[in-house]
Amino acid sequence: MTQTIQESVKMLEMLPESEQEFASQFIRRLVLAWDPDFTKLTQEERKRLEASEQRIDSGEYVKDSDVNWN
Repeated sequence: MTQTIQESVKMLEMLPESEQEFASQFIRRLVLAWDPDFTKLTQEERKRLEASEQRIDSGEYVKDSDVNWN
């Protein structure tokens, strides 16, 4: 976690429980305003996705049909 997130969590934990719920709903509204469908990626998610796509493009993957699921 980044330091900013850690500090934010500490501040949220200082609130009374009833206010924590309000803060949680407020954060949810912020996220929904930023991305109504939760389709945007964070920087870390984007890096992981790009790395995965590179592995697929270079043939570094296992086909689902090659796995013995039993």
